[in-house]
Amino acid sequence: MNIGIVTTWFERGAAYVSRQYQQTLEKAGNNVFIFARDGDYAHDDPNWDKPNVHWARTWPITDASRMQIRDFRRWLVVHQIELVIFNEQRVLWPIAICQRLGIRTVAYIDYYRETSVNRFACYDGLICNTKRHFSVFSWHPGAFYLPWGTDTSLYSPKDSETTLVSQGKVTFFHSAGCSDRKGTDFLIKAFANVNGPSKLVIHSQIDILRWFPEMTNLVRDLEACDRLVRITKTIPAPGLYHMGDVYVYPSRLEGIGLTICEAMSCGLPVIVPDNAPMNEFVDPSISGLLIAVHEYVSRADGYYWPMGIVSIDSLTEQMQFCVDHPVWVATAKRQARSKAIERWNWSANSQGLPTFLENLPSNGNKISRDNLVSRMVKKFRGFTDM
Repeated sequence: MNIGIVTTWFERGAAYVSRQYQQTLEKAGNNVFIFARDGDYAHDDPNWDKPNVHWARTWPITDASRMQIRDFRRWLVVHQIELVIFNEQRVLWPIAICQRLGIRTVAYIDYYRETSVNRFACYDGLICNTKRHFSVFSWHPGAFYLPWGTDTSLYSPKDSETTLVSQGKVTFFHSAGCSDRKGTDFLIKAFANVNGPSKLVIHSQIDILRWFPEMTNLVRDLEACDRLVRITKTIPAPGLYHMGDVYVYPSRLEGIGLTICEAMSCGLPVIVPDNAPMNEFVDPSISGLLIAVHEYVSRADGYYWPMGIVSIDSLTEQMQFCVDHPVWVATAKRQARSKAIERWNWSANSQGLPTFLENLPSNGNKISRDNLVSRMVKKFRGFTDM
């Protein structure tokens, strides 16, 4: 089958999700073509720029809708696409184009608002990688719960799973990515209260002080004491997990939380909020620890799920436990790796994906022409449907 994936396609979490889908489907004998939207930042990057990738044309100032539609439609026709998976698709007109060409459509579930949940009825299928997402979309006849996982061969321990990175010292690792959503500010405040031999390594793609300038003095003090190391640059998979013993990720909100599975697969127990979907991956006290959530706050854009604000005291307590019990950390490192192989192995978890797509019927819930035109007009005025 010829399958298209419409997605962000550069060094971002959404692109890694799409690439894992691609690998699973190609392994099953399908031809997979990538429609790379949201910019050609990875053009000429050998990790991303492959023969099956089409870099979407940017929208010109004039006649924007016709040019973009023509580009997308031509891609569908040239590659004889039979089914399209949309990754975090915010507008509906591409789905309508697929419907008119008799092409089945599937959405990977990540972004939705309370007012937009019913709009997902237009897709033939929905892929939910967490129980949390599936709880919202189980009403859809084509909803499919596909437990997330990672490449446990790529993400694997570099050294012994039970050996601390620095002898006699517990090293915490945190990936902030390129977002201020990951709870990096909570982590720094909590770590400043931890006593005993320990270090914190933070990797980000953007300088964290751009997000939290009010923390500059605290960050500088921790660096001066050789307790904090900041690494600011883009690192391809498998990243820098080998630099830590425990992965700390007090994120406010996640669609999946890719780095949690990656860290566990690399042999790091995790400290995450006691909030879905993060807590779906953790066996408390075995492969990780949970942080109490202090309060929930609605996001300004109306995203369906509220942000969870963790308790700084609870986060401090869980990190302090690790410092005070290095033997537990050593044991938990081995358990984290074991759990990742057993439960969060993408190769095993995704085995049913090709069959699901092959047998997926069209649900007949089409987008009307009037609706399509209305939504396209709104889209080009800055409106997002989903």
